[in-house]
Amino acid sequence: MKIALLQATGQSGQPARNLETLRAAATTAGRRGAAVLVTPELFLSSYDPVGVHDVDGQPARDAVAAVARESALWLAASTVEHEAGRRFISASLFDPAGVEVTRYRKRNLFGEGERALFSTGEDLPEIVDVDGWPTALGLCFDVEFPEFVRAAALGGAELLLVPTAVPVRPWLDGQPPLLDTSVVPLTVVPTRAFESQLYIAYANQCGSAFCGRSTIADPLGRRLVTAGRDAELLVADISEDVLTAAREAVDYLDRVRRASPLLT
Repeated sequence: MKIALLQATGQSGQPARNLETLRAAATTAGRRGAAVLVTPELFLSSYDPVGVHDVDGQPARDAVAAVARESALWLAASTVEHEAGRRFISASLFDPAGVEVTRYRKRNLFGEGERALFSTGEDLPEIVDVDGWPTALGLCFDVEFPEFVRAAALGGAELLLVPTAVPVRPWLDGQPPLLDTSVVPLTVVPTRAFESQLYIAYANQCGSAFCGRSTIADPLGRRLVTAGRDAELLVADISEDVLTAAREAVDYLDRVRRASPLLT
């Protein structure tokens, strides 16, 4: 199965323009044989927690559903969700008929900005079938916690779709930041895929505020494709044979199911 990632910048205050970018990406992904398209965190609204937390994401979800239906793709997208006075950063997965088959609320909010404006999701992502692949959703900071990815794998996931918006750190006093956030897509994501023995499709925003480097990592810890810093559409094949080989080579998941590796 082919997975596509859209790396692009969600333009603030221009949801119609962002939707056209998404629609064009879906058309191209379909032409390149992809079955699934993953988009960045809060792409349609732009990643602007202060500016968008009061904007209900249902119209955006309706628009994404229409794109999924028009392009006959599975489509993962992130929106703001309102419920009973609370706000969540959510990810939704739409099937090729445009039906929202699952929605996940971000459990690991990033920074004081998100934590001040949004509620924390309480549930782990459910596992859904995507053309024979047991699939879960995550969002951005979630993947930086090995426990989150491992829980998805232990729940049966073989594929984790992750819309993200990883920022760049500012230079201070003319000095580069100590933390280069591209370590997350370049090193952390393939490590999570290796240690939890599943595929991770990680779609980031780009532009001056974000580090780009969207990637698809396999269960052997390899980055199959990785973007640069500019807008790009990536496509890669995922393979059941590789998944099986990884899980047969090292029995991480079986050992964790039997007993904590810290105690044996």
